[in-house]
Amino acid sequence: MHPDTLAVHLGSAPDPVTGAVASPLYLSTTFERSADGSYPQGFSYIRESNPNRRALEQAMATLEGGAAGIAFSSGMAAISALFLSLKPGDHLLAPLDAYYGTSKLLREQFVPWGLQVSFVDMTDLAAVRAALRDNTRMVWLETPSNPLIAVCDIAAVATLAHAAGAVVACDNTWATPLLQRPLAHGADVVMHATTKYIGGHSDSMGGLLVVKEAGDTSNRLRAIQGSHGAVPAPFDCWLALRGLRSMPARMRTHTANALILARFLESHQRVERVHYPGLLRDPGYEIALRQMPAFGGMLSFVVRGGRAGAFEVANRLKLFTRATSLGGPESLIEHRASVEGPTSRAPEGLLRVSVGLEHPDDLTADLLSALG
Repeated sequence: MHPDTLAVHLGSAPDPVTGAVASPLYLSTTFERSADGSYPQGFSYIRESNPNRRALEQAMATLEGGAAGIAFSSGMAAISALFLSLKPGDHLLAPLDAYYGTSKLLREQFVPWGLQVSFVDMTDLAAVRAALRDNTRMVWLETPSNPLIAVCDIAAVATLAHAAGAVVACDNTWATPLLQRPLAHGADVVMHATTKYIGGHSDSMGGLLVVKEAGDTSNRLRAIQGSHGAVPAPFDCWLALRGLRSMPARMRTHTANALILARFLESHQRVERVHYPGLLRDPGYEIALRQMPAFGGMLSFVVRGGRAGAFEVANRLKLFTRATSLGGPESLIEHRASVEGPTSRAPEGLLRVSVGLEHPDDLTADLLSALG
């Protein structure tokens, strides 16, 4: 079936006991043993598993085309588990342009722990090839990237990584499995912050890994999930599954609105640069065409006048909310350099936009008024 159809139906079969069309919420922290001490329903304790969590894990694994889904309490918890599956002394290749929290986690937590990390431009295959080492065990991708919306060639990077004996893991949060399926392009693991487009309503938090094949990697990640205990609450899993059902319709609107705004911003004299792979002049356009049926709901643009110019525009907006995060129904905008601090690679004039579900005419009018 088409992924849109799967998203509506996965993890949401009518309850066999009551016939309820909406999936029940299972809040129990523990489950009854049978007389012989076994757990015939497959559930023992909430840290190990839960019906709502299992439904979400299975749904996401099917959508991404993987063998197993492993859910966590946040996107960062999922990323941490992935890096913990490596060993001190292993080498990780990470992108220069990526979510600031991931880079900060690597530098401040995992490098002191013993992980060797190199940051490279993942759109430059020569740089990727040169950075690979004999002890490289993982290549971490983020495409489209945060906040410059750069697109890297997943298949080409995967070919290089696999030749070096490394696993390829990809943050697919911004694209969702409806717009990009990294496993089909050669990745081994996919990460989602379900807080974003999957939950889709800015009201729940979670993270999830999907592993392409069952085996050592999936077993190691499942063991980390259970022993470290950074697991999502049943209600957060239930909310993510609820969001999954409307995600196809929401993503069509997010992406259509983003393309309209990107084209408008590209034509405005106060805008120095627009980062959006749906624009013909964007350096990631051709690769995005191969990997994605649509270009996503995230864009960023650089306002002339640096930090002062960017803040002026952001503060004059009425419909966009100045807030961190993305993927909700409301449009959000933020100045990334001030959020990330002195080590940020974001230009001072850059504003990152999560394009929401409002009518594009209203969003365009608000931007036009703010830009002057």
